[in-house]
Amino acid sequence: MATKEKPLVNKKYLLQKFQMKGGWTYAEIPEILQNKQAPFGWVRVKGFIDDYELKQYKLMPMGNGKLFLPVKAAIRKKIKKEAGDYVHVILYSDESPLDIPEEIVDCFKNEPVKIYETFLSFTEGEQKSYLDWIRDAKTDETKAIRIAKMMEKVGEGKKYFDR
Repeated sequence: MATKEKPLVNKKYLLQKFQMKGGWTYAEIPEILQNKQAPFGWVRVKGFIDDYELKQYKLMPMGNGKLFLPVKAAIRKKIKKEAGDYVHVILYSDESPLDIPEEIVDCFKNEPVKIYETFLSFTEGEQKSYLDWIRDAKTDETKAIRIAKMMEKVGEGKKYFDR
């Protein structure tokens, strides 16, 4: 990701874990303020956590006016870090439209037009939930199965689904 823009942050952060059942692992990012115009104060960013590239990623509110970067298990596995470890985070503001991979657009073309229109009627967050689920597949076979399942669920008008 070559960019000439100035990063919002470029430093090391401690990975922490919310102390509740199913608590998220995260890096607190106090330098970035909540976006008052966005739902829940989210701020959409792109950049890197160690050598893992983040695209169209949301910083979430902590409830105390500060934001945190959630670090999913799939990312932690790839960067080989857990709560208690430090990570190098470089973040930029991300104003780009949601990126729907070409392979998925091609799959929509093989379906009735209504299915693609239904998908586009979902919020960006709902669309991203499906796309992240597909992107996190470990094998091409799993990815194909997930794309087919997404097409089926979107065809039923389901914005959310049980994975």
